Amino acid sequence: MDDFENQEIELNPVTHITADAIGPPGKRVFYLQGIKDDQVVTMIIEKFQLQTLSIGIEQFLSEVRQRLPLLREASADFNEDQMRILPPVEPLFRVAEFGLSFDAEKDLIGLIAREVPAPEEGSGEAPEGMIVKLWCTRAQARALVSWGMEIAGRGRPLCEQCGEPMDPEGHFCSRKNGHKA
Repeated sequence: MDDFENQEIELNPVTHITADAIGPPGKRVFYLQGIKDDQVVTMIIEKFQLQTLSIGIEQFLSEVRQRLPLLREASADFNEDQMRILPPVEPLFRVAEFGLSFDAEKDLIGLIAREVPAPEEGSGEAPEGMIVKLWCTRAQARALVSWGMEIAGRGRPLCEQCGEPMDPEGHFCSRKNGHKA
């Protein structure tokens, strides 16, 4: 059994939170990373998860703002060099699902990442898996949203015909179906 099974890690608050992609377009691996002091937590995520998480955080921040109108607006500014993932990149797990929370007392956004591991052999039941809670300021969350959408958009160009990503080696376009325009 893995030492991390059923473990919960909480960084409250993080000193740094970011997402990044490593590798060439089409073969990139996406990561989410939180740091507090000397504790670094890195997880693998999918590109669509980063895009969905970015949109979800933005909507969540809007809801928080509506419920608490006296909160001052959080900046979305970021420095690209500071948003890069920090080595060593040793992911704990692949994220299966995310959740969001808000601590009004501390004015912190909670990003909850959950691993859903494979069932144990013979039991038919899946173990709980790890949970990571990263608490960040609203400004850190907004920077993560802006940076996340930026790196997700740096992928392969999309085909104007079918909307699928195009590889440098070539692209099979289902819309063309072997016919010319």
